[in-house]
Amino acid sequence: MHTGVKPHSCEVCGYSFPEKYHLVTHMRTHTEEKPYSCEVSGYSFSQKQHLLTHMRTHTREKPYSCGVCGYSCAEKSSLVKHIRTHTGEKPHSCKVCGYSCSEKSNLVEHMRTHTGEKPHSCEVCGYACSQKSHLVKHMRTHTGEKPYICEVCGSSFSETSALVRHMKTHTGEKPYSCEVCEYSSSQNSDLMRHMRKHTGKKPYSCEMCGFSYSRKSSLVTHRRKHTGEKPHSCEVCGFSCSRKSSLVTHMRTHTGEKPHYCEECGYSCSEKSHLVSHLRTHTGEKPYSCEVCVYSSSEKSHLVKHMRTHTGEKPHICEVCGSSFSETSTLARHMRTHTGEKPYSCEVCGYSSSQKSDLMTHVRTHTGEKPYSCEVCEYSSSRKSNLMIHMRSHTGEKPYSCEVCGFSCSTKSKLVRHMRTHTGEKPYSCEVCAYSCSQKSHLVKHMRTHTQLLY
Repeated sequence: MHTGVKPHSCEVCGYSFPEKYHLVTHMRTHTEEKPYSCEVSGYSFSQKQHLLTHMRTHTREKPYSCGVCGYSCAEKSSLVKHIRTHTGEKPHSCKVCGYSCSEKSNLVEHMRTHTGEKPHSCEVCGYACSQKSHLVKHMRTHTGEKPYICEVCGSSFSETSALVRHMKTHTGEKPYSCEVCEYSSSQNSDLMRHMRKHTGKKPYSCEMCGFSYSRKSSLVTHRRKHTGEKPHSCEVCGFSCSRKSSLVTHMRTHTGEKPHYCEECGYSCSEKSHLVSHLRTHTGEKPYSCEVCVYSSSEKSHLVKHMRTHTGEKPHICEVCGSSFSETSTLARHMRTHTGEKPYSCEVCGYSSSQKSDLMTHVRTHTGEKPYSCEVCEYSSSRKSNLMIHMRSHTGEKPYSCEVCGFSCSTKSKLVRHMRTHTGEKPYSCEVCAYSCSQKSHLVKHMRTHTQLLY
């Protein structure tokens, strides 16, 4: 019977068969004839065997059973594939790289990694992929479909793998453990990221500047520094940023939400980092230390500013006059000398100033308050700078020196007056006669010679 002879040939494609009924069935692939119909669903097939298999989806019949584990199925081909999970048989092999698998469909998909073929395309955006299952998942990004639902809390997901990961938040299961420390996680990807803390591995590198990261998401965010991309936008005011977390924090400026709470004093804030800094006011912790001097601070930003006192760095530059400053706040105050803005006003006399500290000092002229006291004598002042100058009368310190003759003094104003003895400068002039002098006090005395003549 098995002579290998195939006398029945297809006139369309040349394919040949040993039996005539095989040819008849084959011809339906060209004619698209489907003579066998399901009376339940109306679905039709080209082969009677296919209809019989389909009917089992209605009858739930599963006539093919596994003798090892009891698994049963409606199709013999499914049982054949299943048996390979026990035998480990992988009859389908890749001729390019030697990869082998238990199912032919898996080999077909694998071959596309070599050919680059992506036959499955999205009709909405043009996305293409090598596997139909990937396209199904992708389409959910357009439809918003989330068919996998958590039975505990009702959350829904677009992929089964996402649901599996989510379920671990309910069970508390953390099957992935670090062999170095006691860390454990619910996801293998989290453990892999954690391990990089021990190995120092940073596999994700920026092509523009060479900076590398242990997380791919960190690299994606970093690249936005180069591109200027700010994909996260506020629907209230239009603010945009490169990080989603920054947008979450920004939204609290609109909602007033302050979810981070100090249990010791009741202080609350919108950012966790602010709470961490605040807690140091209770603990006295100052983890940021200067490598040049003994200065330490509770906040990293304070140390950065302090370091500029050693380096002389002044990165904040005035666009009007070119003056540079070590802090943005100092630049902001300086800009008011150009704009004339004086936002701080005295409620008693109407005095206004460009700096809040100047207003506070001015208010003391009304209250008489002198909070800065000398520890040596009974001197007190409304200004801290005055106290510092006064203290030099006790210490004998004279930090201002003349580069011409070596004269030194305790205040900058005295040095300015002294320098006029070398330059001959006389900036104070009498409006009555031609007299001029180097010091304002001398002009005041001179003016009395005119008032005495009048009386």
